[in-house]
Amino acid sequence: MAVQLPKSKAAAAVNLTPLIDCVFLLLIFFLVASRIADEEPQLDLDLPNVSEALPAIFEPQELIVSIDAEGRFFVAGEFRQIEQVEQLLRRSYEANPLSQSVIIRADRRVNWETVAQAMALCKKVGIQQYSATMEEQ
Repeated sequence: MAVQLPKSKAAAAVNLTPLIDCVFLLLIFFLVASRIADEEPQLDLDLPNVSEALPAIFEPQELIVSIDAEGRFFVAGEFRQIEQVEQLLRRSYEANPLSQSVIIRADRRVNWETVAQAMALCKKVGIQQYSATMEEQ
């Protein structure tokens, strides 16, 4: 047999206070948003026209620096002096300051100090994304 409990008037009443609070918050939000939207087009700006502009940041490409067993540096398959490698890294970083990455590929027989020197060059010019791999060439 089911037990029947008497219903009180307090349970039948719905508390509307939270609902009214939400409605007021939405009203304030839309009033502020519409005010900001109205101010934007009111600015009278004479913007310059540019017909041939290059993007500020170019498509990022990984720069690969290879180091052979004798500790010589190669970029794009060509032998480079350490100063030339630094200049290439600097130019690459200036073209892509936030996304330039460098891969340092070194022969297993190379002295680790040479690889550390290439990493130091990356750090010196500001490149934060670099990695080094040792492989048999």
